[in-house]
Amino acid sequence: EAKTIHGTSNSQYRKKVIGIYAGQRGAMLARSNQISGHFRNGESVFKNRQFNLRGAKDILDIGSGSGPILSHLIEYADENTNITGLDISSVMIDRARKRLDSKRPRFVLGDLAQLPFQDEAFDCITCGYALEHVPDTRQGMEEIYRVLSPGGRVLLFVTEDTFVGAWTSRIWNCRTHNRKELYDLFKSLDFELGKEFWFTRFHRMLRLGGICIELVKRHPITSDYLGSVAAGDQVIAAG
Repeated sequence: EAKTIHGTSNSQYRKKVIGIYAGQRGAMLARSNQISGHFRNGESVFKNRQFNLRGAKDILDIGSGSGPILSHLIEYADENTNITGLDISSVMIDRARKRLDSKRPRFVLGDLAQLPFQDEAFDCITCGYALEHVPDTRQGMEEIYRVLSPGGRVLLFVTEDTFVGAWTSRIWNCRTHNRKELYDLFKSLDFELGKEFWFTRFHRMLRLGGICIELVKRHPITSDYLGSVAAGDQVIAAG
């Protein structure tokens, strides 16, 4: 993988990422997604209800970029669902506004490492290839966990440490992630691992498209619940 994310300070790396997406590579992102099939394949996850948006009230799309996932949210989420797009680059937000030509999503300038939202503000989060731009992966996932309500779901797309992922890393100056290590991190943060997605059988066979997974934030076990369980145990024991 590219070493930029490891060899610079967090602030320097942040400026580097903003510059990349504000430049020519960012300008070509929407078109390259069309050519590579990422846009079409990503849509199938929502269209076929593999990741079901029905019933979601407040959806946050992290790293919204030029708006590929936002366009799917607009198309397949309920009409009364609030949709928010967050990106680190104001230039990419402007591009998304022009490309989508929709008043439905609101846009927020912000960083995944420090999300500008209150705790438990969203019941659904999508994050497409943004986590790999956070120097501290745990910090990024902790922020996602913080702004997600209990029982809320996350659809996460992440660059994997494969041959193709290494080239992606060099093009976009991002890190790659090991699947087992990342899943262990999810579990340590008390996420429940849901469905694992592959865009096509071809992607699965050659391990293309990165890591695509659904996560669920577990409901906290409260003292009231523990008390009721203890009372139930006493009744059973007495019986």
